[in-house]
Amino acid sequence: MMSMDKTLSILNAKARAFWRSRKGNVAMMFGIALVPIMIAAGVGLDFARGMMARSAMSEALDAAALAVGSTPNVTQAQAQTIAQQYFNANYKGDPTFGSTPTLAAPVISGESVTLSVSQQVNTTLLAAGGIPHLNISVSSTVVWGQTKLWVSLVLDNTGSMCEPDSNPCPGDTSTSIKINALKTASHNLLGILQSASANAGDVQVAIVPFAKDVNVGTGNVGASWIDWTDWNTVVPGSAPSSSVGPGSSCPFSSSYHCVDAPGSTNTTSTIPSSGMICPGPHSTSTQDGTNGHYYDGCYNSVPTQTLTTTEVDTTPTTTKQSCSQIGSGTITCTTNSGYPSTGSMSPNTTTATTAGYTGDSGPTTTNSSSSNTSDGTKSCTGTNPNKHCTWTRTIVNNAIATIVTARGTGPYNHTWVVNDHSTWNGCVMDRAQSDDVNDATPGAKFPAENSTSCVVSSVTPLNYDWTSLGQKIDAMVANGGTNQTVGLAHGMQMLSDGLPYSPGAVPPNTSRYIILLSDGLNTIDRWYGNGSAQSSSVDARMALACTNAKAQGFIIYTVFVDLNGTQGNSTVLQNCASDSTKYFDLTTSGAIVTAFNTIGQQITAVRVSH
Repeated sequence: MMSMDKTLSILNAKARAFWRSRKGNVAMMFGIALVPIMIAAGVGLDFARGMMARSAMSEALDAAALAVGSTPNVTQAQAQTIAQQYFNANYKGDPTFGSTPTLAAPVISGESVTLSVSQQVNTTLLAAGGIPHLNISVSSTVVWGQTKLWVSLVLDNTGSMCEPDSNPCPGDTSTSIKINALKTASHNLLGILQSASANAGDVQVAIVPFAKDVNVGTGNVGASWIDWTDWNTVVPGSAPSSSVGPGSSCPFSSSYHCVDAPGSTNTTSTIPSSGMICPGPHSTSTQDGTNGHYYDGCYNSVPTQTLTTTEVDTTPTTTKQSCSQIGSGTITCTTNSGYPSTGSMSPNTTTATTAGYTGDSGPTTTNSSSSNTSDGTKSCTGTNPNKHCTWTRTIVNNAIATIVTARGTGPYNHTWVVNDHSTWNGCVMDRAQSDDVNDATPGAKFPAENSTSCVVSSVTPLNYDWTSLGQKIDAMVANGGTNQTVGLAHGMQMLSDGLPYSPGAVPPNTSRYIILLSDGLNTIDRWYGNGSAQSSSVDARMALACTNAKAQGFIIYTVFVDLNGTQGNSTVLQNCASDSTKYFDLTTSGAIVTAFNTIGQQITAVRVSH
C-alpha cells in the first residue's frame, strides 16, 4: 500500500510535467488544466477525511490515556480494558471513514503509559489511483508529575446531602444520593492521589467535613486553642421564677425547651427531681445564627424552706383463740384455724414546713409495736367448783413504722451552672470575624459549641494513611445547615503551620490545593442566617476567606451540586475558584464522580505527552 508521502510525490511530479508541456491550443490547455484542479480537490477531500479521523482518534486516545494513568497500580490487562472502554466512549469518528480503529497493547514504563491506535481511512479519488486507504496512526503518552501535593478535601456534610436526584431519602445506597456519590468520588480521588505519590508522603490529604460547624474531635477538649467563653454564657433572659422547681412545668416554651439532664438531647415537659432546669437548642427563625445552638449549662433549683413529712404506717395482726376454764383452774386457749391474720396497713401522714434549708434527709424509719387482748362473752355450765366456761379471746398486735423525710421546697433560688466540658461533642464555630477568614491567626481560639448542626464526622489532619483516609470518608453523615466559610477556613488551616493542626512548614516544591464541594447556598454561621434561606452576610464572609486563601497561594477548586439546576448558579463558589476552569456546576449526583476524577487528573499533573 502506498504511503501518503509517496502519493504526494507522484502527484507533484505529474503537475510539473504538465506545466512544461507546450502542445495543443489554449482551449485544450484550459480543459486539461481542469483535470489537476479536480484531482487536487479530490485528493484534498481524502486528506481532509484523514485529518478528521486523526483528530477524532487523538482526542479519544488522550481521554483513554488519562483514564489509564489515573488508575492506581494499573496492570497491563487492566490498562488494555480501561483504554478500550474510554476510547470507545469518546471516539467520534465517522463510520464511513472505514475500519474500526485498533488499539495496540499499552506500554507501561516507569512513570509513563503509552497508548497507540491505527485506522485505515477509505479514500475516493486516491482509490482510483490505486490508493484505496490512508494509514492513520496516533500515539499518546501519559506521564506522572513529581510535584509534591498537600490537599484539603472540604466536603459538605449538611442534611441536604441526603437528597437523591429523585424520590425520597434516606434508605437509598446508590450514587443517586449526593452523600453516597461524594463518598464514591472521594475514594476515587484518594486512589488518584495515592498513585501519583512517587515517594511516601509526597502527597498528603486532609479531610474537613462541614455543616454549620466543623467537628475537631472531643480529644481536643483540653487543647489551648479551644475557647469556652460562649460555652459559659448564661441562657438569654431572666432566671426561672422562684415558684419553679422539681416537678414544675418547663419554663422555656418559646425559643427553646427543656432537656432532662445537663448535656442531654432528651426533651422533657417537667423539671426532673434533680431540679436542674436545662435549656434545649435554640429554635427560633431569627437571622442571628442561633438556630440549633445549645446553651451549655442549667439553672439549679435551691430551696429556701424544708418540708418535713411524717408518715405513720400501722399494720395489725389478729389472732383468735378458743379458751376454756373449769372452776378457778388454769385457762386453756387454742388458736383457731386461719389465724393469725394480718390486716391492711393504715397510713397517717402529717407535714410541717420550716424556714431555711440545710439539705434533704431521709427517709428514716423507726419501728415499734403495741398489743391489745380482749375476751368475748363466756358460756358456762355447772356450778362451782365444777363450773365449766368457754369463750373466744382476740389478740391484736400492731406493727408501727414511723417514716420521716425532709425535702427542700419552694420558693427556689436559681443559679446558672455550666455543663462539664465532657459533654462537648467536638464541634467549633467560626472564630472571631476578623480571624476566621484567615488561614492562621496567632492566638485566635476556636469557640466550642454543641449544636443540632454539629457535624457527625470529625476532621482528619494532613496525612498519607490511605486506609484511614478512606475510612473517614465512609464515616460521613449528612446533617445540619450550610456554612461553607468555616469549612474553607479549616481547609486553609489544615495546610498552614501553627495551631490548631500544625502540619509543619510546607516542603519545597509542594503545591497546596483546596477542593471545596457544597450542594447548597450559605444559610447560617455563628452570627447570621436561619439555616434555610440564603444569607448574603455569610456569603460576604465566604468571599473574604476565598480572597485571603488565593492571596496566600492556595489553589482552589469549587464544586457546586445543584440537582436539576433548581438553585441556579452559586456566585460565591464560582468566584472562590482560582480560575473559571476550576469551578464545576453539577446538576446530578453522579456528576460528582466525574468532576473529582477530572480534578484528580489535573492536580496530580497526569499529562499527555505526544
